[in-house]
Amino acid sequence: MITAKFATEAFTCPSCVKKIESTVGRMEGVDEVSVLFNSSKVKVTFDDALVNADAISQTITKLGYPVLGVK
Repeated sequence: MITAKFATEAFTCPSCVKKIESTVGRMEGVDEVSVLFNSSKVKVTFDDALVNADAISQTITKLGYPVLGVK
């Protein structure tokens, strides 16, 4: 398992958090998702044999929250 933090633009409401956590959490290979509201980061633990950081980044961006970087 790998844990990565995806830096995004600022979140504006709790429903943004729920949307990201539920959508990314349903991706195959994703074990855990938590949105760090105050720092505008999405922390994801995933199996890199099933999904990669690029696919997760694209999913977050498609939800309307452009990913600015991955660490």
